[in-house]
Amino acid sequence: MNFLENILAEKKQEVEELKRKFSVSSFRDFEFYSQKTLSFTSSLKKEKAIAVIAEIKKASPSIGILKEDFNHLEIAKTYFANKVDAISVLTDEKFFQGNIKFLNEIAQIKTVPLLRKDFIIDKMQIHQAKAFGADAILLICEALDKSAIAELTLCAKEIGLEVLLELHSAKQFEKIDQNINKIIGVNNRNLETFEVSLTTSINLRQSFNEEIIFVSESGITSQQDILELKQIKANAVLVGEHFMRQENINTAIEEFKCWCKYES
Repeated sequence: MNFLENILAEKKQEVEELKRKFSVSSFRDFEFYSQKTLSFTSSLKKEKAIAVIAEIKKASPSIGILKEDFNHLEIAKTYFANKVDAISVLTDEKFFQGNIKFLNEIAQIKTVPLLRKDFIIDKMQIHQAKAFGADAILLICEALDKSAIAELTLCAKEIGLEVLLELHSAKQFEKIDQNINKIIGVNNRNLETFEVSLTTSINLRQSFNEEIIFVSESGITSQQDILELKQIKANAVLVGEHFMRQENINTAIEEFKCWCKYES
């Protein structure tokens, strides 16, 4: 069993537990379920800069703890103060030491859209995401077949959530309907070797039409990386580990946002 298969086996158990504890109707009683969401699409459409989705990420399976003094609310407040364009919140507990409660607590003070980042395989996780304050969810091509991607995307849209559809390689192209999924993330991390290469985004960008909002994810740490992404007209970047490793997140975000601006 490879790493992704191991995670998905765990997720199936988590979903069964979720269904024992909650129903869709019970999620409708949560305060955020009926509230209008913030527009993830609008936050990523910028004319004069690449948009920054800043991630709240305590740990990584391949690296371990990223930030010893991790405090999700303080990090979120720093991100809000520095006017990032959106925030990604890791909610997976077993592999990334996240928590769905992180999402809910941050949602109480949110000023930009929140992306629930997890391994979503079932509609109940989508209803849970809405109930806990998400504005968008992540779907991963490698974890789903084509019909499941369409079904889960439709479920999200029906309750007002947007979808960031992520792929790691060209092998996943046949699963994507660009008429349905308009926000595409290319993760630069190879799921088999865990190596990270920006060439993944560079090579795959040309396969998507101009209407697609193109997000590059993982391993983006330098001004040179941003320059290369500007050349392929990436719309946004998702950055987590780079910020988590900084002693001064304020300074790191300020610098990063400067890199992302286009020359006037």
